Amino acid sequence: MRREVATPTPHPSPLTPSHMLHDFINWILATVNDWGYPGIFILMALESTVLPVPSELVLIPAGYLAHQGQMNFGLIVLASTVGSLFGASVNYYAALWVGRPFLERWGRYFFVRPELLHKTDAFFVKHGAVSTFTGRLIPGIRHLISLPAGLTRMNLGAFAFYTSLGAGLWSLVLTLFGYFLGGNEALIQQYQHHITVGVIAFVALIIGGYWWWNKRRCP
Repeated sequence: MRREVATPTPHPSPLTPSHMLHDFINWILATVNDWGYPGIFILMALESTVLPVPSELVLIPAGYLAHQGQMNFGLIVLASTVGSLFGASVNYYAALWVGRPFLERWGRYFFVRPELLHKTDAFFVKHGAVSTFTGRLIPGIRHLISLPAGLTRMNLGAFAFYTSLGAGLWSLVLTLFGYFLGGNEALIQQYQHHITVGVIAFVALIIGGYWWWNKRRCP
């Protein structure tokens, strides 16, 4: 009599960092597809706060959907810019209401003396506009630049204007990239790093021009 061999029950594969990253990327793409403009607003707001949502994964697919006629190009850029401003404002007020009182009271225990705080205040009064604008264009810094702006009590109107200007330019570049190349994944992978290099070169040009202008104005 033949004995039947029980087939072992397959166990689910362990959750690895690569699986988690894959699921995270799929969630971003699904949010853009399913939620449309509100999804872009939410994701870009998160990118400007604490959750590292890559804006490239939000706006390049959205730009491709605009190319297909499924989304409006201008509304994509608008939703992205307003979402970025909202998220940046959260950081700004968190730094202003929580970070500033903490540093004023306890900063000396963390090597942040009142003199350093006052020097930082003076720097942002003088250079806050260009710092906020260029900071919005630099990967790894764009979601942090709002914190020193809030800590130093940067003028809210100026903060909102230059944050929107930088976020709008970045949104426009990525959406254009997706609009023209979004259907070709190979080209995206080939040229995506050119965006970062080009933007950093643009920022360096702005900072160099700003330094030259300041030097001529105040010899």
